[in-house]
Parts: sequence; structure tokens; C-alpha cells
Amino acid sequence: MIADRRAFILAHTRLQPPPHTPELKLHLAGEETPLWRLGEAELEALGLSAPFWAFAWAGGQGLARWVLDHPEIVAGRSILDFAAGSGIAAVAAMKAGAAGALAADIDGFCGEAVALNAEVNGVAVAFTDADLLAAPPPRADVILAGDVCYEAPLTARVLAWLAAARAGGARVLIGDPGRTYFPKSGLVRLAEYQVPVTRALEDMEVRRTGVWEMP
Repeated sequence: MIADRRAFILAHTRLQPPPHTPELKLHLAGEETPLWRLGEAELEALGLSAPFWAFAWAGGQGLARWVLDHPEIVAGRSILDFAAGSGIAAVAAMKAGAAGALAADIDGFCGEAVALNAEVNGVAVAFTDADLLAAPPPRADVILAGDVCYEAPLTARVLAWLAAARAGGARVLIGDPGRTYFPKSGLVRLAEYQVPVTRALEDMEVRRTGVWEMP
């Protein structure tokens, strides 16, 4: 089991700018870092779930790009980065002038990754590993949700929960690179990007990624 999460992240990632948001720097795994090569059995032996926090996924990069290019969306507002992973969307929101950001992910390991990524970008981001889907959405002016439509039952739960947040007054933005269960209707597309990704993860080098708003 890993006693020092911060040291583990620093040893198994490299500080680098995500390709679609060069203004930011994140601690990310790559082909030259050991974490890239760890298999499922090795991760289990370390007490790790899949390290989604170690990669800049296309949906999160799309959201971060949109927020950085449209700071008026988040400036002075409270932000929830749902299923945050590395925290890229929350970090981008804080760089764009948000009043505060909460990154939420049920993988508690993300907490240290988010803290490191916020620190290196000169911002502060709070973190929770609570299962937010088990309760009504917390108060937030803007909710950012990237790459949340990869599994059918979970997608249904997430979209219903986000709809409840929208009904409660939050602005809801979703970043998605064409995941299988992304809804074909009911959302408004704000932008589309060609986001460079890692072939070993995505089976391609660029993913067409949309940023969508829940009306």
C-alpha cells in the first residue's frame, strides 16, 4: 500500500502542459514514466484503482480550453468539477477567475493529484471524495463534467443528477469526445475541438471533442 501519495505521484508522473491547454501544467503519466506501464494486477497490489488522475482526458481538456477562452462563464462564481480526475477543469476555472472550485472524485487518490496540480498553477482547489450522486447536488454556480459518459448505468445516473443541478439553478457544462453513451439530443453544443490524446489510451492521436451545455 502507498503511504505517501504525494511522493508516489511525483515519482510516477512528469510535470507538463496538456496539449490543448498549454497555459496549464499538470503532473501526468506518459510513455516515459513507470505508471504508464503498470498493469491491473500491479495497481491492485499497490492499492490503486485505475489512475484516471494521471491523464488529461479529452473531455476535461475541452472544458478547460472553453473556460480559459471564456472566463466570463466562471469569473467570480463557485465551480464544481465533477469526476475531476487530475482537476484540470477546476484548475482552469480558478485561473480564469472563479471565486472558488471544488473538485469531486470518488477516488481519494485524486485529492493529492488535484492539490499538486493546483499548487503548480498557483491556485487553490478544494477536494472531496464523497459520492455526490448519492445526494442532491451541492450548491454551485457552474458544474463542469468531463468524460462521464463511458458506461451506460453510470451515464444515466450522472445525467439525471446534472439535470437536477440545472433545475436548481447551476449552469452545467459537459466535455465529451464522442463516448459511447453520450446523449444524442437534449444538449446545446458550445464548441468543438480537435484534442491531441495518447494513442495507447484512446486508439487514436486526436479526438474530436465537444463542449455542451445542459439547457
